[in-house]
Amino acid sequence: MLRLSRSAYMEMLGHAYDCLPEEACGLLAGDPAQRNAPVFYPCRNEARSARVYTVDPRDHLRADRHAESRGMELLGVMHSHTHTAAYPSPTDVEQAPDPAWSYVIVSLAEPEPVLRSFRIVDGEISEEPVAVEG
Repeated sequence: MLRLSRSAYMEMLGHAYDCLPEEACGLLAGDPAQRNAPVFYPCRNEARSARVYTVDPRDHLRADRHAESRGMELLGVMHSHTHTAAYPSPTDVEQAPDPAWSYVIVSLAEPEPVLRSFRIVDGEISEEPVAVEG
């Protein structure tokens, strides 16, 4: 189970809306052993696209260094789907860099946002439960 702080959850939803019409992206940090992600780092989508995302490398480096300075690790990535369901696309699966990470998708296709998280290992997708705490 992926545990998100309420503030990280709200920041992800806000970032998804702020980036419209493009896909939003960002990184999650916390304790990988506990699957606890209290921190969300909004990042720029270097692809500047409504269909794909690329986390800006400078934002990635800043998030990694900041998390490490606080005794945390990056443990996942979030991106939004502006017009499709919260499920990994073939491109998402191809670009999944780390099998230990959570891949959080916020869909804005419906009137209310939908957040789901997945693990992607060797091209295989499995959904993981998400709890918003605090």
